[in-house]
Amino acid sequence: MTDRNTKQPPQGQAANALWGGRFAAGPAEVMERINASIDFDRRLYAQDITASQAHARMLAAQGIITTEDGAAITHGLDTILREIESGDFAYSRALEDIHMNVEARLRELIGEPAGRLHTGRSRNDQVATDLRLWVRDAIDSLNAGLRELQATLIDRAEQYAAVIMPGFTHLQTAQPVTLGHHLLAYVEMFGRDRGRFADCRKRLNECPLGAAALAGTSFPIDRERTARDLGFDRPTANSLDSVSDRDFAIEFLAAASLTAVHISRFAEELVIWCSQNFAFVELSDAYTTGSSIMPQKRNPDAAELARAKAGRIIGAMTTLLVVMKGLPMAYGKDMQEDKEPVFDAADNLALAIAATAGMVADLQANEPALLAAASAGFPTATDLADWLVRQLNMPFRDAHHVTGALVRLAEHEGVGLAQLSLAQMQSVEPNINVGVYDVLSVEASVRSRSSYGGTAMDRVATAAEAARQRFLAGAGETP
Repeated sequence: MTDRNTKQPPQGQAANALWGGRFAAGPAEVMERINASIDFDRRLYAQDITASQAHARMLAAQGIITTEDGAAITHGLDTILREIESGDFAYSRALEDIHMNVEARLRELIGEPAGRLHTGRSRNDQVATDLRLWVRDAIDSLNAGLRELQATLIDRAEQYAAVIMPGFTHLQTAQPVTLGHHLLAYVEMFGRDRGRFADCRKRLNECPLGAAALAGTSFPIDRERTARDLGFDRPTANSLDSVSDRDFAIEFLAAASLTAVHISRFAEELVIWCSQNFAFVELSDAYTTGSSIMPQKRNPDAAELARAKAGRIIGAMTTLLVVMKGLPMAYGKDMQEDKEPVFDAADNLALAIAATAGMVADLQANEPALLAAASAGFPTATDLADWLVRQLNMPFRDAHHVTGALVRLAEHEGVGLAQLSLAQMQSVEPNINVGVYDVLSVEASVRSRSSYGGTAMDRVATAAEAARQRFLAGAGETP
């Protein structure tokens, strides 16, 4: 792809005047295309400029370059940053990547001092630093999006804390729960996702800059200073590992993949719930589309697309795992393939998170349909078994057997458990008394589930407030 701001060199021109002294002729056209990364790694421009300025400040502080050259470099990089952000920067594919594009423009702006910027570093440690900075920024942005999604889920959980719905196992009616309780389950999932991103951020927050190509440098650099300047906790400890490590990118993609799976699971439920067969919730026109041929259709396309993003993001993780699995120490050009999957996964996850938060805020529960579904399929059978244990001192396995026989009888009669007469129940278990009817309504069942983490209405309201304190307190920090 040729961008209108990407300059193409004349055929046969040396590939890169900044490092081309070893080569007498330019690369083949296909080599230029496969080798260049500027079409995608230009996204690292802000991180590249920030890291270069920190490196220049360190070089000047150490007396490796003059204070004047350091100031000229910093000023020139500020100019380049403004040019890029205003759209006035002309990228050259012949210069391969963002690093060489920035350095070439710096030379145009300030002349000979630009050539001193690369002292004590290599593109190998430079790109490793830039990508860590980019992933760190992406984690912070995704954390903010997940926090907003949790906040929206908690708000709706409080609103629907007393709305009864069927709880499923195997997609079969199991026991009644509340919609608020169901929504809070996803708050916990996304909380774990935020924790995984926080763990990834902590591990990646070491600075490779100064590791140079693979062996360090003979210049008296101060890697501690550079690390602090860039907000890292410390410099990386081994120069070989510094330039060859992409664990942080894979770990980021792993955390992104699991987050995408959680989004996909919720989206799948929305798709099911919005169908006419369930009609549990409705999404407005803002998050649905129509059919080109069937005018009655309201398709939950936002949920379907959010669901599909999981495949794309998991694919990005697989891509990078396969790229890295056979690489020897230290740097290989294969690692150029790390950026596109990371960028693509971050972009698509951010979009899926925002769409999911929007759908949660938009959905309207069909409370009568939810209650009717919760009442079908003998959802209080476990409550009956528990009653037999409590009131008749029956071993649970025996109670389970008796309850199963009563369910079979109710199926035969075409009624629910609560509609069986006392005589019919006593035909299965003579000791059953009229008190059994106190536990056979779905409302009674939900109220009884008052254990910590349970679905009782009061427990859901308490859990929502506790989740608000755990996940939303503070200014967006990870849990």
